[in-house]
Amino acid sequence: MTDVLRRGRVSLAFAFLVQGVAFALLVTRIPAVQDRYGVSDALLPVFLAAVPILAGIGSVTTERLVKRVPPSRVLRWSQPVVLLALLGVGAGEEPAGLGVALAAFGLAVGALDASMNMLGVSLQRAHGRSVMLGFHAAYSLGGIVGASLAWAGAHGELALWVSYLPVVLVLLPAALVGSRWYVDGDGGPVAGGAVGKGGAVGLRWLAPLCLVMTVAYIGDATVSNWSAKYLQDVLGSSEQLATVPYNVYMVTTLLGRMIGDAGVRRFGAVAVVRAGALVAAAGFAVVAGAPGAWVGMLGFTLLGLGLCVLVPQTFAAAGRRAFELRGPEASDAAVARLNVFNYVGFLVGSPLVGALGDAWSPRGAMLVPMVLVLVTLACARSFAPQPDRYGGGHERPRTADVGRGSNGL
Repeated sequence: MTDVLRRGRVSLAFAFLVQGVAFALLVTRIPAVQDRYGVSDALLPVFLAAVPILAGIGSVTTERLVKRVPPSRVLRWSQPVVLLALLGVGAGEEPAGLGVALAAFGLAVGALDASMNMLGVSLQRAHGRSVMLGFHAAYSLGGIVGASLAWAGAHGELALWVSYLPVVLVLLPAALVGSRWYVDGDGGPVAGGAVGKGGAVGLRWLAPLCLVMTVAYIGDATVSNWSAKYLQDVLGSSEQLATVPYNVYMVTTLLGRMIGDAGVRRFGAVAVVRAGALVAAAGFAVVAGAPGAWVGMLGFTLLGLGLCVLVPQTFAAAGRRAFELRGPEASDAAVARLNVFNYVGFLVGSPLVGALGDAWSPRGAMLVPMVLVLVTLACARSFAPQPDRYGGGHERPRTADVGRGSNGL
């Protein structure tokens, strides 16, 4: 079983990496997509907003789907759809074709994100220790790789489909091969023998985690959408220097997630989440008060180190708590519902900061996500595991009760 879990962990990390590559290749080439299809500035936000909305629908659909098929199967077949939809975005010629490709991308991304994190939560339960941040570190690494490939394609003035095709040809078969070793967790110690009962996931206890997920993605959307403009327009940097903060943010996100699991094992999830929230709030404060570009970049560096721990730990906490209450089916349902608030934060973040910047000031707008991320401190107790369960020094699940390979292992 140790070999099964090890292979499952590696294969799932690769799935996270592939998703990071695909998403970065899409979002970093939005201007090229707009030019290819002749989409106006007024219409572009409609196309872009449709992706997270449909992703939310895909996530909710996955909650129902995994009652009949294992999450590993949903992930196995949604990932190729994401990659093919990405290629469709690059190869189409008419706006209608772009709409179809983005719709397929959004729906498949919702199913993929939900099923990926379901498997991550169950693998963490099987290992009996924090491993969730490592999966999200693989996603961050994929984002860096994807952004680099996008830069190379733009620098070489390659057509979108020429940039996307080699990536899809390499990653699609690799993802399908890797999917043979996905592991579906199906049990472990549960209070009151609740395994298998499933049942509705209560919204009362999940609400604080949904709030943290929304806040984390508002912060992430603020960095991805406004860091370059803020550095150039407010802090007076050059156009070239303005591209640096997001890259720094991605790198520090990767580094924070690489070491984050060790921090959770040593200090516990509550302490790590509180520390992440405080560091992220400090980052927004530095950005808001920065006298120049280099101090502003320091603020974005702090944001990467702080925000990086919130999302993985929120998924882990939701899955763990639902499992304790009602068993593995409820854990999957909680992850799927929580994943919807990923897209809520993404939709809210950029317009919120932009509107506040216009109505108030760009510096003042940065204080709003700072205050929102501090709300995480009030929700931190929701990340605490129940005594004598598993993970963070608690009882480890019996290996015989956990982990079925998706190929029948």
